Amino acid sequence: MVTVQVQRLIDFVADVFTHSESSPEEAKRIATYLATANLTGHDSHGVIRVPVYIRWKKMGSVVPDQKVEIVVDTPSLAVIDGKFGYGQTVTPQAVKIGIEKCKRAGLAAIALRNAGHIGRVGDWAEMAAAEGLVSVHFVNAAGSLLVAPFGGVQKRLSTAPYCVGIPRKGQDPIVLDFATSIVAEGKVLVASRGGKKLPKGALIDGDGALSEDPAVLYGPHTAEGPRDHTKGTGAIRAFGEHKGSGLAFICELLGGALTGTGATAADRRFANGMLSFYIDPKVVDTDNFFDGEISRYVDFIRATKPVAGVDTVLIPGDPERKMRAERTKNGVPLPDDTWAAIVSTAREVGVSEVSIQRAVS
Repeated sequence: MVTVQVQRLIDFVADVFTHSESSPEEAKRIATYLATANLTGHDSHGVIRVPVYIRWKKMGSVVPDQKVEIVVDTPSLAVIDGKFGYGQTVTPQAVKIGIEKCKRAGLAAIALRNAGHIGRVGDWAEMAAAEGLVSVHFVNAAGSLLVAPFGGVQKRLSTAPYCVGIPRKGQDPIVLDFATSIVAEGKVLVASRGGKKLPKGALIDGDGALSEDPAVLYGPHTAEGPRDHTKGTGAIRAFGEHKGSGLAFICELLGGALTGTGATAADRRFANGMLSFYIDPKVVDTDNFFDGEISRYVDFIRATKPVAGVDTVLIPGDPERKMRAERTKNGVPLPDDTWAAIVSTAREVGVSEVSIQRAVS
């Protein structure tokens, strides 16, 4: 296990993207969002993605430093084409447009199509919450067949994330952010590179047997080599049986089909689609009831008697807050295989050995 201090990790990852034709501003932005995912404990959406992003860049699947195109523009709705730019570049542009429209109209809807991997969706809910807005996000990943629908064994869905953010006065927002699969694909990636093992039965093979072996998804692979989910014979399972599978289906239709990205299919170019709704509580809540009621209900939930083996009942965002504090202080732990793959990618794009050694010194 390698432990890297947060700022050194950001600087190192930014160096990788600068050497892969991103502007210094974009490189720093991508690195910051990826490292923030690690800080919050979402390692599946953190710096483990660096080799994948650089591979996509070399393939032409993602384009550096893109400016979004507004395809449809009304006072309360916009359709935005990310033009296959890095998600960490085009998504903030789309969210900013949604925030501006919501502040003017009280309600806004933004359909983002053709974005590169947008990372941790909670980042965008937090961006809206910082402006005092509630937000809801339906996401899909075209070209990323990973998940078997309930009752099936073949890949037919992306991991189809769903996210809600709720602001709180003087406190961190409440953010619910999850893949509609038992695990995000990134968690399978983490497990395949020596990280946390998968939950029991997270995967299903082509014969219907449950598994926790990443080879079910990726096929045979070496420690530092690439991972290709098209090579495995199995799939990730949807969470919650028919309920999670149904929500994933809706994310595909709203985040994918409605935005114009397209619902997931094997022959599509990888892209995230995201349909987002923004609500200004100040417009809805004329009696100033909302924030106080949030506080009352949070306290009510946390006061629940816990089951044996559980210290306390949590609300969405509690684990992330705890992890962020711990890793900000102590550094980000990365499995040896993960770090080796990132370093290998850094060398491929021309990052100096001095920069590599500086990250862990």
